[in-house]
Amino acid sequence: MLPQVQITDPENAQIPSQTTHTPRGTGFSASGVVQKVKTNLVFRSKWAELNGAMGDLGTYIPIVLALTLARDLNLGTTLIFTGIYNVITGAVYGVPMPVQPMKSIAAEALSDANFGLPEIMAAGILTGGILMLLGVTGLMQLAYKLIPLCVVRGIQLAQGLSFAFAGVKYIRKVQDLPKSRSIGEWFGLDGLVLSILCVCFIVIVNGAGEDHAGCDGAEEDNAPSYDLGNQQSSRNRRSKVRKIIFSLPSAFIVFIVGVVLAFIRRPEVVREIEFGPSPMQIVKISRHAWKQGFIKGAIPQLPLSILNSVIAVFKLSSDLFPGRDFSVTSLSVTVGLMNLVGSWFGAMPCCHGAGGLAGQYKFGGRSGGCVALLGAAKLILGLVLGSSLAHIFNEFPVGILGVLLFFAGIELAMTCRDMNTKEDAFVMLICTSVSLVGSSAALGFLCGLIFFVLLKLRNWIKGTPLSTIWMQGTS
Repeated sequence: MLPQVQITDPENAQIPSQTTHTPRGTGFSASGVVQKVKTNLVFRSKWAELNGAMGDLGTYIPIVLALTLARDLNLGTTLIFTGIYNVITGAVYGVPMPVQPMKSIAAEALSDANFGLPEIMAAGILTGGILMLLGVTGLMQLAYKLIPLCVVRGIQLAQGLSFAFAGVKYIRKVQDLPKSRSIGEWFGLDGLVLSILCVCFIVIVNGAGEDHAGCDGAEEDNAPSYDLGNQQSSRNRRSKVRKIIFSLPSAFIVFIVGVVLAFIRRPEVVREIEFGPSPMQIVKISRHAWKQGFIKGAIPQLPLSILNSVIAVFKLSSDLFPGRDFSVTSLSVTVGLMNLVGSWFGAMPCCHGAGGLAGQYKFGGRSGGCVALLGAAKLILGLVLGSSLAHIFNEFPVGILGVLLFFAGIELAMTCRDMNTKEDAFVMLICTSVSLVGSSAALGFLCGLIFFVLLKLRNWIKGTPLSTIWMQGTS
């Protein structure tokens, strides 16, 4: 049982920097590692961490479910491996580091009938191997130092808006995700009314992401001394009600509502559930599958993984959790290891993602315990229900998933509000617009970098020393 530290304000709590006490004369000790893991997994607030664990499901469930139904992805194996990844990354990093499906590979698999399970796994293994190589050689660290912040923010803004647009689409149109069938009803389990009510509930409880300190009754401390008796008692009751409302795990409640509605929609789904883990076997990959996986899967996925899964995640982590001691090298290595292991057994290729981190932070995730809790839930579901869980998720209201995805995208997009100069905003918006219109983070990155260089060249022509130009843009 891990110790729990209660913090009155989980939204605004600063996570202390990691310090491990090692014996004198040694730089490493088993006790130090154990202590660091315990610190990383401590819940900052039970309900907030539970709520934060739901923040990434709007991305995870639709992609994994679609691949399970369309390409026979082994859902049970994917749940087991991603659950293990969640627990390990939570213990290693101490922040709500997400584990998401590789979106470019998933998009290719869903759009190309010839891109089957062997090609998906080949793409994941090759992408993971290249990211592993970039990490251990130090090239990923070099890329992080050279890529300007405004270009990274452009990628983050594009990804955040893309998530938000997809969330709105799920709410308004696509109610049967695997078949992309539009129902467009206002009422019913897939209706707009339900989704709008979920949005309103989350906004009332979570607001725009501001801290909750104002709801702890502090304003009553400044009340005049003559405000006594019934008025004071009434104020205290209202304060307690507000504290309860604003501490509700909104995302968790919305997700549970979706699960209940899934059983209400088709009660006979209970009879389709089979207990026990799905059979696990090594995927056979032919030479043709390796070739197609590299050309159609790995090449389009690499720019997105480098920019959004490593560099943007590290930058966002630094912004949200200052003092953490991991690097882009470690992120690149963990993404590589995940895919070099799990993809051989049929688990969906995975990476980290800035959108998932933003979503989990939005709903209260502040420690590695948040994703470790999610990982434990995935492990249990994978071992107990296996791939039969797809029958339940297939009935889950997609509009509710859209609500979770919408808020995750908005939170990620809001991290770009620190671009205060006109030049930085100019480059960021060019990078974002090209990424969104061209549906390619790599193309947006290239255009943003070109415009950044052109602007710095212009400043150099005007007389600014070249030695200070680039550093100002990358700081």
